Amino acid sequence: MNGASREALAAARERLDALTDSTSVDAGSLADELAAVTALLDREVSLRRVLTDPAQAGEAKAQLAQRLLGSQVSGPAADLVSGMVRSRWSQSRDLVDALEELADLADLTAAQKTGALDDVEDELFRFGRIVSSSTELRAALTNRSATASAKGELLRSLLGGRANAVTERLVTRLVAAPRGRSLESGLESLSKLAAERRDRMVAVVTSAVPLSDTQKQRLGAALAKLYGRQMHLNLDVDPEVLGGIRVQVGDEVINGSLADRLEDASRRLAG
Repeated sequence: MNGASREALAAARERLDALTDSTSVDAGSLADELAAVTALLDREVSLRRVLTDPAQAGEAKAQLAQRLLGSQVSGPAADLVSGMVRSRWSQSRDLVDALEELADLADLTAAQKTGALDDVEDELFRFGRIVSSSTELRAALTNRSATASAKGELLRSLLGGRANAVTERLVTRLVAAPRGRSLESGLESLSKLAAERRDRMVAVVTSAVPLSDTQKQRLGAALAKLYGRQMHLNLDVDPEVLGGIRVQVGDEVINGSLADRLEDASRRLAG
């Protein structure tokens, strides 16, 4: 997103936080409503262009959104969308992307309120690994000729009763409406949002053998000092990994042994 859209999204996220802080607002239900509005505006191109037209007054666009959505979604959802269309968006599609992100954030907030956010983070990561290791599963979930209900049924058979309900909803929405994203990139984006919800970064750690609790704690502490933020470790085991361990934080990839990396982190901090 460009400058105007980034500012509009930041303002919308602040309003979402204010809404979900209220005990009277069900974050999970709000997520479903925002996802429904996302689907509507993704489908109705002319409508989203009207709602993001910079030549139209913000209040006029907000009133239009209220008329269209007021009887379809709850008051908090309608108010949130109305506030978003008052803002300026660089491209009309940015509004849809922002609504989709807010729907995901609302679901993650619901998980956080019940103390399940860590579980959701881990489940998203593990599901991503399952998908990447199974070409048949990936093909079934990305098959354009398969219906959304068929894909949803497949996901229920895989995740139902085995994963948190928030994880299942997030993955189901992604599979049903990828909106141009690959399944892998969509799952990665969800994992980053989950980590951000706790103001943490994500480190994908691949080691030749499982790390001990002590090693995980030392690695997490060293990475937190190195990057200046708390770190959530997504752990994977691959006997063929070079150097004994591979750590990826965003676009940065670190290869080497755990002892060497911790020693290097200490030297960089001391420098």
